[in-house]
Amino acid sequence: MPKKIAHFVLAFFISTTAIMLFFRAPEFFIPFENKVKDLMFKVRGEIKGDENIIIVDIDERSLKALGQWPWSRDKVAILLQNLSDYGVGMIGLDVVFAEPDNSSPKKILQKLNLSYDGVVDYDEVLANTIAQTPTIVGYVFAMQEDSIAPGNSPKTNGIVVERNKPEKSYLLKPYRAILNIDTIEQSAYSSGYFNTVPDSDGNVRSVPLVMEYDGSIYPSLTLEMARIIQNKRKIELFYDDNGMSHIGVGDLHIATDYYGRLNINYRGPQRSYRYISAVDIYEKKLSVDEIEGKIAFLGTSAAGLLDLRSTPFDSVFPGVEVHANALENILSGDFLSKPIWAVGVDTLTIVAGAFFIFLILLLPSAVGSFVLLLALNGTVLFAHYFYMFSYGVIFNTILPFLVINAIFVIGQVLNYFLEIKQKERIKGKFARKVSPAVMNDILLSEDDVLEGKEREITIFFSDVRNFTNISETIGDPKKLIHFMNTYMDPMTEIIVKTGGTVDKFIGDAIMAYWNAPTSVAEHAEKAVIASLEQLHTLRELNKKLRENPEFASVVAMSDAKGVPIVDIGIGLNSGIAIVGEMGSSGRSDYTVIGDPINLGSRLESLCKYYNSKLNISNFTKELLKGDYIYRFLDLVIVKGKSEPVEIWQIHDYDDAREIYLFDVSKEQIKKELTLYHEAIRLYQEASFVKALTLFREIESWESKTNNAIYKIYIERCEHYIEIPPQNFNGVFVHTSKG
Repeated sequence: MPKKIAHFVLAFFISTTAIMLFFRAPEFFIPFENKVKDLMFKVRGEIKGDENIIIVDIDERSLKALGQWPWSRDKVAILLQNLSDYGVGMIGLDVVFAEPDNSSPKKILQKLNLSYDGVVDYDEVLANTIAQTPTIVGYVFAMQEDSIAPGNSPKTNGIVVERNKPEKSYLLKPYRAILNIDTIEQSAYSSGYFNTVPDSDGNVRSVPLVMEYDGSIYPSLTLEMARIIQNKRKIELFYDDNGMSHIGVGDLHIATDYYGRLNINYRGPQRSYRYISAVDIYEKKLSVDEIEGKIAFLGTSAAGLLDLRSTPFDSVFPGVEVHANALENILSGDFLSKPIWAVGVDTLTIVAGAFFIFLILLLPSAVGSFVLLLALNGTVLFAHYFYMFSYGVIFNTILPFLVINAIFVIGQVLNYFLEIKQKERIKGKFARKVSPAVMNDILLSEDDVLEGKEREITIFFSDVRNFTNISETIGDPKKLIHFMNTYMDPMTEIIVKTGGTVDKFIGDAIMAYWNAPTSVAEHAEKAVIASLEQLHTLRELNKKLRENPEFASVVAMSDAKGVPIVDIGIGLNSGIAIVGEMGSSGRSDYTVIGDPINLGSRLESLCKYYNSKLNISNFTKELLKGDYIYRFLDLVIVKGKSEPVEIWQIHDYDDAREIYLFDVSKEQIKKELTLYHEAIRLYQEASFVKALTLFREIESWESKTNNAIYKIYIERCEHYIEIPPQNFNGVFVHTSKG
C-alpha cells in the first residue's frame, strides 16, 4: 500500500505541475516542442509540391547572364512581360523596389541637367508592365524601430473585416512599411508583405498572414494572392477570448494561432517546387505548357542576395519557397493548426499518461514495465505524428513525453528504494524463520509476501513434556536457557531444512508452518517428515544431554521418574488459514491465524491424553502420500468446535530402516495395530462387548505401544455397556484442551 500511495502522489504531483506550466509558462517548452516537430517532418520525408506553383529563381546563372542584382527595371519588366506572354496565372513578387532605378536613362539625364523629354524611364516601364500583367507586388515591414520615420501605408485591394475582436489583440504590430516606389505601388493591382518571422532558434516554422499597422490590418503576400485567386474582396478575421482563431476568405477556412500566424506544413527541403531560372524566362527558352495557368513566385536562391532561411528541413532554404509552401497550404487546406480543443486533448494526454505510468510502476517486472513504457511513448509519438500529417492538428508532444518518462524514472528510483526497504523488512521478519534458500525465494518473489491472504498450510505445534519439572530442577536461568537452546537449535534446523517457517517460540513450545510465505510442494508431507526427524533426533539429543555434566540434575530427575530427559508431543493439521503481516501499527509480525491453527494446537495438547508423540488430523492425512505406520486414535469434537475430527497417530515411517521410534519389532506393532483397528471398528459400530474383549486382550500383552489408549477405550466400553448410548456415532467430545 505505501508503494501505491508513493507512486500516486508522484504521478499526481508531476502531472499537476506539468499542467500548470503548460497553461502558465508555455513558452518554456516551445523550443523543445519545435525540435520534436522538426524531427517529425524529417521522419515523414518529402512530399512533392503542387505542380501549379513555380518559382522563377534569380539564381547564380541568371546573375551571371544578366548582371548583378538589382537589375535595371526594364529587365525585370521583360521578365514579367514574358511570363504574361506565356499565360502565367499570377505572379507574386518576393522582391521590393524601394528606391528608384538610377540606371534608367531618364535618371541619368536628370542628374546631368540635360533634357530628358521622350527618354525612357525604367521605373515607368516596370510600373506599366506590372499594371498590365497579373502581378501582385511585395513589400516588407520593419518590425523594430530603426530611427527612420514611418511613411505611407501599403496598398491593398481587399477589405478586412474583424469578427468579435477583443480589446487586446496579439497581432504583430510592425514599426514601418518599406514599400515600392510610388510609381510602382500605384500601378499595382494589389500588394502584400513577405515578412518571415523566425522562431527563437532561427527556424521559420510559420508566417504571419496578417499584421496590424497604423490601426489597419494588412494581409501577407500569400494571403492576398489566395484572396485574388478566390476572386473575393473580403478577408474575415475571427477571434475568440484568447486571440485570433482563423481567417476566412470565401470558401477557405485558414486556422491560425493567436498571433495570426499560419503553421506551415512544409512539403520538404528546398526545391520541392519546380525552380525555373529567371534567365530562361528572360530569353524565352521554355514552352508555353511549362508556364501557362501557373502561379509564379519571383524570388532568389542566390546566396549573395541574402534571402535564405532556416526551416525544419534545411538550414539554407530560399525565402521565396517559404511563401510557395504557405500558399499551397492555404489553397489546399493542408496546413498545420492547433485548435482550441487540442489544448484539452493535451491536458487529457498528460493526465492519462501519468495514470498509465502509475499502473505500469505497480507491475512486478522491471523489464515488463520498461517495455510498456516504450509502447506508451511510441503510442503518444505515433498518435501525434499521425494527427499532424493526416489531419493537420498539432498536439503538444514534449510535455506528455517528459511527464511520462519523468514519472517512470523517478518511480523506478522509488521502487528501488522501497524494494530495498521492503526486503529489509522481510529479512527482519524471516531471517530466523526460514532457510537461506527460502529467504532468497521470498526476496525474488513478485508478490507482496507480507500482505494478508488465504492459503492452505500445514501447521505444526510441539511442546516439551514435564518442562516445569525440568526448569525447577535446573534452577539457574542461564543453565535453563542453555538447555533449551540445546534442544531448540536442532529442532528449528529440521523445520527450516524441510522448507518450514518457524512462527514463534512460546516458552518450551514451537509453532511453525509449511507453504507460507513461499509455496512448498507437498507441504503436509514435509511437515510429517520434519516431525518424525525431530522425534528421531531426540534420541541422540538425550544421549548427549546425559553426557553433559552441566545437566546432571535433570538426568537424575528423569531417571527417577523413568522418563526421557526431553520428550515432546507434536500436533499437525492442514487447512486454509490467513497468512500475512499482523499486529499493531507500531509492532507486528508475519504469522498465521484461523481455525486450522487452533485445531493444530489442540492436537498437540491431546498428545498427553492419548499418550502419543505425533498427532495429525484427517485433513493432513488425506494429503499424505508417503508410507507411514498409522494408528487411529479417536473421532472427537475438540473444545471450541462443533464438527468431529479424526485424530491419527503416526508411529514412524513404514520402511526398511532398522531403528524405529517404538521398542517393539515392526512386525509386532503391525500385528498390534491390526487387532487394535478391528477393536476400533467394533467400538464405532457400538459392539462394545466385543470391542472391550479385544482392547483387554491387547492391553494384556507384555510388549505393546501406547498403554494409555487401551485404558481409554476399555473405560469407554465399560461405561457404554453399563449405560448404552442413544444413536451412538463414535464421536467423543473433549471438554478441555488436553
